[in-house]
Amino acid sequence: MAELSPLIKPLARLGGGLLALLLPALAAGAEGGEEAVTPARRVAEATQGLAQSLGGQIGEIGEAFSALEAEALGPQLLELALQLTDLALVILTAVGLLLLLRPAVRPLFGRIERWARGGDERLRAVRRTAGVLGAALADAAVVLVAWVGGYAVALFALGDFGAIELRQSMFLNAFLLIEALKALLRVFFAAKHEHLRLIPLGDALAAYWNTRLARMAGLIGYGLLFLVPLARRTVSTGLGELATLLVMALAFLYALYLALRNRRDVRERLHAQAAASELLFTRTVLALLAHLWHWAVIAYFGALAVVTVTRPESALPFMAQGTIQSVGAIAVGALLLLTLEQATARRIRLSEAKRRRFPMLEQRLNGYVPIVLKGVRAVILVSAVALVLDAWGLLDFTGWLGSPAGLGLISTALSVALILAAATAAWLIAATWIEYRLNPDGGRRSRPTAREQTLLTLFRNALAVTLVTVTVMIVLAEIGINIGPLIAGAGVLGLAIGFGAQKLVQDIITGVFIQLENAIDVGDVITAAGITGTVEKLTIRSVNIRDLAGTYHFVPFSSVDSVSNFTRHFAYHVGQYGVAYHEDIDRVIPELQAAYEDLKQDPEVAPALRDDFAIDGVTTLGESSVDFRVRIKTEAGMQWAVGRAYNRLVKKRLDAAGIEIPYPHRTIYFGHEGQEAQQALEQRFGGAPGVRATPDTPGPDSQQGEEDA
Repeated sequence: MAELSPLIKPLARLGGGLLALLLPALAAGAEGGEEAVTPARRVAEATQGLAQSLGGQIGEIGEAFSALEAEALGPQLLELALQLTDLALVILTAVGLLLLLRPAVRPLFGRIERWARGGDERLRAVRRTAGVLGAALADAAVVLVAWVGGYAVALFALGDFGAIELRQSMFLNAFLLIEALKALLRVFFAAKHEHLRLIPLGDALAAYWNTRLARMAGLIGYGLLFLVPLARRTVSTGLGELATLLVMALAFLYALYLALRNRRDVRERLHAQAAASELLFTRTVLALLAHLWHWAVIAYFGALAVVTVTRPESALPFMAQGTIQSVGAIAVGALLLLTLEQATARRIRLSEAKRRRFPMLEQRLNGYVPIVLKGVRAVILVSAVALVLDAWGLLDFTGWLGSPAGLGLISTALSVALILAAATAAWLIAATWIEYRLNPDGGRRSRPTAREQTLLTLFRNALAVTLVTVTVMIVLAEIGINIGPLIAGAGVLGLAIGFGAQKLVQDIITGVFIQLENAIDVGDVITAAGITGTVEKLTIRSVNIRDLAGTYHFVPFSSVDSVSNFTRHFAYHVGQYGVAYHEDIDRVIPELQAAYEDLKQDPEVAPALRDDFAIDGVTTLGESSVDFRVRIKTEAGMQWAVGRAYNRLVKKRLDAAGIEIPYPHRTIYFGHEGQEAQQALEQRFGGAPGVRATPDTPGPDSQQGEEDA
């Protein structure tokens, strides 16, 4: 093989030395002394050096070809061909097994896809994720079987039994890595299985990118991991350097072609994804990536080519590790983000029975769960970006995670997340229970009373304030903020507020005891602070009353000395009915009782009667009537309706019985000399009821009558 070295070394130096000659010449002016070197001079010097180098390299190549003509290369080339025959058999075995096994497992991919897109809609994201992982494992298993088959042939069928040549091992290792990378690419760009593809692309576009990226992976991987080491070991180091230069030049040109050809299409798709995203950070990143992605690809492959050519020993492992870590972080992050996005796209649905018992539970779950999932998505996105930066040495993320600061921050973040989750769960459980108690259609045997509604509403408000306050305090303490001064300041502030707002404190204290004693409920008719009306709203410090005229009164409890509740337990209709003095009172009582019997036949008010009717008899001898008092026991709040209905029936009964319901009477006395006036008055009113002339004996009103006259 030594005879090939004079030809290979000049060819290798020819490609690698072009860039090396230009850079020192262009930078010479920066190191110049007192004399300034113009750009034109630097370009001329660089051109001169390049021409001289090219001439020298071409001369060396010509001398090498001249030397080759004088040498006999037959035995060396034959030896090289014999050595490569075993390698070709290993290559044919591994590649042949891969090509045979892939069609055999293709029906398995179809079954996995059908399973992934079937089943319950709520588990579709989970099934798709499991399907993608299953397909990737099946694809990796095919690669592993082909790799094991190649190793078996190399160990037991070629050469010494149980021994393997280094060149065979180099190919098999490169085969395993490159085909595994292609299997990972198929996770994103599965050409024939839409539901086993992470990136939402059409079949044609997915096949396009899968083919191009697989070619790029094969070119770089097999070139740098197999062809270059084989050339260095089998022929010479110079040929290996030349092979490295050619491989990376082809890879860079191919990447440049793909980036420039597809920059518009990819930009439009990234803009569409940014518009559909709900997170501002995601929209910003995708918008920037839409305009810069092709430059990033060109810069990546350009840096890979330059570093691989100039520093092949350390550059390739670094670039390979960075690429694999970046691709892995992006793949896992994309898989998790896609799963969460599908999970947040669907609303949580409860059964009809649960919605009837807990009307607000579904709304609360659909309000809380997306917020939590968005927070998880943000954590995944930040972690993926940090891992990509760590892969290229721009951020020591893995080292920071193992440091005390990183562990402390992660511990604090987890503690805060658990505290917030516990507080949210406590509020969700308490609010749902209160909602169940307040729901009249919740399936309970009895409807909630007005007192339950009031107290549970107040309890819900107090619980919300308490939970928020305690959670904020615990979170502040967990992140390292000393809450002692905050508590002391809150105590001082509360004391100052207490002195400055004594009425407010009195309102609250009085309201607490009124609620504990069950004095007022929403819907009650009360008299408080001289105002009578219906309670429409009740808080811890005030009661809002709407009176009969519709006026809405806000009454703070500090102004309430007593409360009269007209709608508690039961009530009485107390009626005062008067008849004329000349009527027989024994005829009146049966008529009042008959009116009550008629009242019990009224379908509107009869259910409100408590069957407790009492006539207290004659209670007052008034100026113009004899008054009877009646009490009818009713349901709470129905005393007014019952009274109106009973008054109507009493009037009808007394009229039918000919019993006079009097109105005020006045006796006018004109004295002994006013006989003519009396007669004229009687003739004018025709003896109308209530007009009575008393010509003889003056009565108790005679003096007043004289004064009126």
